[in-house]
Amino acid sequence: MSAITDFTALTFDCYGTLIDWERGILAELRPWADAHGVTAGDEALLEAFGMAEADCERETPDRLYPAILANVLGRLGSRWSVHVSDSETEEFGRSVGRWPAFPDSPDALAYLKQHYKLVIISNVDRASFARSQQRLRVAFDRVITAEDVKSYKPSLRNFEYALDDVRRTLGVRPDKILHVAQSVFHDIVPAKSIGLHTMWINRRRGHGGWGATPAPSVTGAAAKPDFEVGSLEELAALHRGIVARAI
Repeated sequence: MSAITDFTALTFDCYGTLIDWERGILAELRPWADAHGVTAGDEALLEAFGMAEADCERETPDRLYPAILANVLGRLGSRWSVHVSDSETEEFGRSVGRWPAFPDSPDALAYLKQHYKLVIISNVDRASFARSQQRLRVAFDRVITAEDVKSYKPSLRNFEYALDDVRRTLGVRPDKILHVAQSVFHDIVPAKSIGLHTMWINRRRGHGGWGATPAPSVTGAAAKPDFEVGSLEELAALHRGIVARAI
């Protein structure tokens, strides 16, 4: 087993890992649900979102993420027999930039930037990510989005595209990359399947369930990450501890 200090680049999922997308999603969906008399609780809303989002991304991989979100809200309306207006779907599609960063993300990223190349592999479009990057306050060395790849994770295309990009532009081989993500479904399973080392940021530790991400389609060793922490600050602290012991 490699130590995390053996890697030279960290590739990050963004939403759920760096950006608190569940809080952001609920800030949009809870008022919508209440206004339309939808009695589903927060976990039910998140789970319904996760299933609808995965379906929309698989069925229409060429659509930009705001259009995916708009379609998701339409499907949620159908699920609960609620009429959803065009203005509601369009506003939900624009909501990514309002989703907050996890409190630990900016400082932890600033620390990790001193030791690694930082790369984003995200299921959004470039315009949406640019708004989130302002909240993260770090300059990533590469940003790779679904808009660039024309597909959405967990498609292996996104990871293959990213590995080729990182090798060409940063000179980093796949064995020197650690993929860091919250979603086992979108990230850990596909990244492991092509040989990447993985770090699970288990943001839902202690909550139970999978929230806004679908349950992984495989279990056991195929879904087991190489490393696990509960936050980005824990990852930074793990690195600090290894460095301190080496002095």
